[in-house]
Amino acid sequence: MTRSNRRGILRLGAAALAAPAIVAATSVRAQGTTTWRMQALWGGGTTPMEFEERFCARVAELTGGTLQITPFAGGQIVPAAQAFDAVRGGAFELMKTFDGYTAGRIPTHGFSSTVPFGFPEADQYEAWFYERDGLELARESYASAGLTYVAPTVYGEEPIHSRVPITSIADLNGLKGRFVGLAAAVMADFGVAVSPLPTSEVYSALDRGLVDIADRGDIKANYEEGLHEVAGYLVLPGIHQPSTATAYVANTRAYDTLDDQQRAALEVAAREVSGALRQNIIVANGEYIARFQEAGVEIVDLDPQDIADNRARAVESWARAATDDLSTRMMESQVALMQELRLL
Repeated sequence: MTRSNRRGILRLGAAALAAPAIVAATSVRAQGTTTWRMQALWGGGTTPMEFEERFCARVAELTGGTLQITPFAGGQIVPAAQAFDAVRGGAFELMKTFDGYTAGRIPTHGFSSTVPFGFPEADQYEAWFYERDGLELARESYASAGLTYVAPTVYGEEPIHSRVPITSIADLNGLKGRFVGLAAAVMADFGVAVSPLPTSEVYSALDRGLVDIADRGDIKANYEEGLHEVAGYLVLPGIHQPSTATAYVANTRAYDTLDDQQRAALEVAAREVSGALRQNIIVANGEYIARFQEAGVEIVDLDPQDIADNRARAVESWARAATDDLSTRMMESQVALMQELRLL
């Protein structure tokens, strides 16, 4: 689908999106309804999971009930690390994923999940997806695997939690840290001994001193996980992950059975949820930073000039991580926009 066609479809109202479904070969049909399953990243009852449930409900609404998606929490169908291959093999039709987890096998995914020292505002990162060629490049990265990148969910920073005081970026040198994806490569270049631990192990790794610093999720999610109990410092902004993109990714054979209205509904619902979650996080950040402080955690605000001075150094790390043609094109596209935004 071309960008102009996609934008046209995204302007359709709910009434225009309610169209009859076509017969599907790989999805369950009952009385004109396509039934999908989606495994998300998040635990049941968490704020992000509530937004995934909202996404599924919105798709059903926009399609007049012809596309029904049942959401499952992370690990509920298969372990999170197996979701990529499970969707590819057709075990379920849709996943919510963080591309950084597959950056080791698909270099492009380092750049379609987050850019360390990159876009400081989530709107800038989302603009790259929708106003430049981000969506097309992300879709190209999945195509050969039999998967279709549907749309991103873009939100802001994920902070660094630290057991030791940090006052500048230079203080990262020599520390042990948990990071994944492109952040792991960039932070290693800044002198961090990186361990790509699963999210579920972040609390225990900080508690036991296996790492000095770690990222995990957004500020509210990290408080709910109890990181204020094991790390005395919260470092802002999250230079390793200043803005974040998770992604809806579908099995291509299942996706191809949908009609244009149903595909448009997926994109419309995804973009609505992206904005809604982002705004929820913006409001929650103030409340939960105060809760961290009440728990005795020191909030560290890095010097903006220190960050700007080190952005050029990060660009060198990006270039080393772009190890094939597609990842190089994606990186160059992002750099071009950052230059126009006067970030570089």
